Amino acid sequence: MAAGPGDPAAVKNQDGKYYDQQGSPTYSIKSDGTVDWYTYSGFRRYSSECLRCHGPDGAGSSYAPNLTDSLKTLSYADFLGVVAGGKKDVNAASDLVMPSFGVDKNVMCYVDDIYVYLRARANGAVGRGRPTKHEEKPAAAQKWEDSCMGPA
Repeated sequence: MAAGPGDPAAVKNQDGKYYDQQGSPTYSIKSDGTVDWYTYSGFRRYSSECLRCHGPDGAGSSYAPNLTDSLKTLSYADFLGVVAGGKKDVNAASDLVMPSFGVDKNVMCYVDDIYVYLRARANGAVGRGRPTKHEEKPAAAQKWEDSCMGPA
């Protein structure tokens, strides 16, 4: 496994998407609590695609781990690998399996958003529940969504 995610501080903003010193997607939260679009989108996508197994706000469930703990040490590359390829952890005490979402556009087209949201949760930058204020959706986000999801 690669090194953990490191310092989540945003050092670069490219078309409304923030990146840390290592070039990994990260969050930006203003002093008034306004979150960047990708953190907000990540909350929405997490809630629709991941919550049923990993519980509300990434807090875990009886059969899926707490992602707010996992994202404290899991690198961006490792996160992408697990989401795209799945994971199987079998031992005498448990049989934990995460399916692959590598071909699920509802996950993979927004995997960076989900990562950013969970990273913000892991670092205590956002609390539980829907962020109350968020930046507007950048044109670049709409362009990416249209190209990734395909025609409606």
